[in-house]
Amino acid sequence: MTPIVRSALAVTAGLVCVILLSSAADVALSAAGVLPPLNEPGAYAAAHWLLAALYRSAIVVLGCWLTARLAPSRPMRHALILGAIGFVLALIGLVATTQVEGMGPLWYPAALVASALPCAWIGGALHDRVKAV
Repeated sequence: MTPIVRSALAVTAGLVCVILLSSAADVALSAAGVLPPLNEPGAYAAAHWLLAALYRSAIVVLGCWLTARLAPSRPMRHALILGAIGFVLALIGLVATTQVEGMGPLWYPAALVASALPCAWIGGALHDRVKAV
């Protein structure tokens, strides 16, 4: 397998990890009654949005760590590429929130935009730190 293919697979694996774990956490926390039903974003209080931002940030760190772990070379660069993809996706969510009524507070997608690259860096740095030990 060529390094470019391995790089693409590493980033894809991290992205799939983030998407699946975020979705699973949303469903599990909603089913447990910690969060309101997923189809009722208007029922979310500020604490619910804050909780979602926190666990999604932790999941992004994990996904970026996985990407760095699977990268054939330059693990931090791969983690930051995944972070840039997350930044763009979060930016799309921010724009959608401004265009569609009832999608929740503007600060939530803004927080996801602002945290995408720092979380990616943390994931890459954790990989480097664990690898050094």
